[in-house]
Amino acid sequence: MSFHLHKFPLLNKSGLLQKMISEFHSGEEKSCILQLHEVPGGAKSFELVTKFCYDVKIELNALNVVCLRCAAEYLRMTEDYAEGNLIAQTENFLNEVFGNWKDSIKALETCEDVLPYAEELHIISRCINSLASKACADPGLFGWPVGGKSTSVLWNGIGNNSGDGHKSAGGVDWWYEDISFLSLPLFKRLIQAMEAKAMKPENIAGALMFYARRFLPGLTRNSSFRDGTTARINPTTPVSAPSESDQRVFLEEIVGLLPAKKGVASTKFLLGMLRTAMILHANPLCRENLEKRIGAQLDDASLEDLLIPNLGYSVETLYDIDCMQRIVDHFMMGEQLQTAGGVASPGIVEEEGGPLPLMDPTPSLTPMTMVAKLMDGYLAEVAPDVNLKLPKFQSLAAVIPDYARPLDDGIYRAIDIYLKSHPWLTESEREQLCRLMNCQKLSLEACTHAAQNERLPLRVVVQVLFFEQLRLRTSIASWFFVSDSMDNSHGPHTNLMLHKNNVDGAIQAEITHEQQHKDDSCPPVGVEDMRLRVSELEKECSSMKQEINKLGKTKSSWNIFTRKCGFGVKAQDTVSGK
Repeated sequence: MSFHLHKFPLLNKSGLLQKMISEFHSGEEKSCILQLHEVPGGAKSFELVTKFCYDVKIELNALNVVCLRCAAEYLRMTEDYAEGNLIAQTENFLNEVFGNWKDSIKALETCEDVLPYAEELHIISRCINSLASKACADPGLFGWPVGGKSTSVLWNGIGNNSGDGHKSAGGVDWWYEDISFLSLPLFKRLIQAMEAKAMKPENIAGALMFYARRFLPGLTRNSSFRDGTTARINPTTPVSAPSESDQRVFLEEIVGLLPAKKGVASTKFLLGMLRTAMILHANPLCRENLEKRIGAQLDDASLEDLLIPNLGYSVETLYDIDCMQRIVDHFMMGEQLQTAGGVASPGIVEEEGGPLPLMDPTPSLTPMTMVAKLMDGYLAEVAPDVNLKLPKFQSLAAVIPDYARPLDDGIYRAIDIYLKSHPWLTESEREQLCRLMNCQKLSLEACTHAAQNERLPLRVVVQVLFFEQLRLRTSIASWFFVSDSMDNSHGPHTNLMLHKNNVDGAIQAEITHEQQHKDDSCPPVGVEDMRLRVSELEKECSSMKQEINKLGKTKSSWNIFTRKCGFGVKAQDTVSGK
């Protein structure tokens, strides 16, 4: 762009133009042509500079002040040439800009156009420090709005309100959207400045998740954004999708900025990032970082998000089983470190100097129990894949320890689906697969199904029936035997009489209750029927009593009873495969 200007207004304000005109000027020529190719901000900024030199009123605002400040520095418009020169004017206005959140954001965005000059004049660092301080402060504590109206000032000091405001802060996420418009280098520097000012890791992670959601289209397709404390969860203005290489660099930078604290980023978001990293072929270190983070909080994951398609070059299985194996290994490693650090493992108690698994873990869902349930569901989902090899299925299922499963119905279901989808397995392979479950921990419904399941090996069906019978006999025996600690002063016959009297008393109470609550409109309940029921119960109790008396009179009645029925140690060893 060409400018036809007088020399004297420029000489009075700019040291650079004064030098260039004096060097170009000769006695005979009345005009000179100057080439200015490096003015910060280009022709638009230089036009504002010339207006300032001609004393034409120009409007300073957050969008042009940075370029004008850099251009004034380049043209050496200092106080040595004129009082109240452009450097002083723009510097004073910058100080006002730094006091306003919205204006600081705008000014920082414009630094991209004059990056080397803005960096040299420390405008970027001052902007970032101002924004970081405001984001880390609590607006409600001081009673001032963080946004407010953007202020514009004329060169002669007359103020003008542009009316471009920002709603006052209402939550911890009020600044997420504003900084999401920054370029990645500036955004990264701002996040690092916030961390240096002790910003909460949860807020840092929230801003990173919002920023990633805007620039990575794959995240939006994979899952909904319901993460952490964010209230304003969806970016309002999508940007054009960057290239695949740019997205890869962007994702790797975001993963590197995530705080190390566990749980600050939702597992759903991390799994979406991992899936996107696989699509973009991010570097192995980035993917390993995501897998470790997911493994540390695997109990918070959902089954749907764990079903990551296999995107490898040699696709064998439908889902990425190897990735899931690594994630579960990271989870188990974290649990082992907690246990080694003195945190008791759920479902493990110290008894007689050694750890023994509890048959009935605590009712509360511990992380290990939740992951076990999650993995049983995952195994059931991947089991129909005919390309899933038996060793890989076994390896993934065996990572979770036996004590983590209160019931083995889930793993039984997965095994049954795998057997149905892989009918070519040999009998030995079927038995090997069924060792993943504990037949003693199957529910009544699962036992009923397993007893009629033709896909199971005969040995496993026998085990299921054996333990179901053992459970039934144990339940019956519990009605007639008390523990040794309670059996200090009474013989077995006395206890049986007490139990028999309790049963008879309960039956008599039932008869009395029925007689007292008869409905006058209905025929009376037959006493003979009730007596018949009592007689049948007495016969059953008598037969049980005779069976027990045959076992002999001893205090260790439980051990004799189990040995009589053939449930000794040898049977247990046989079932466990010893």
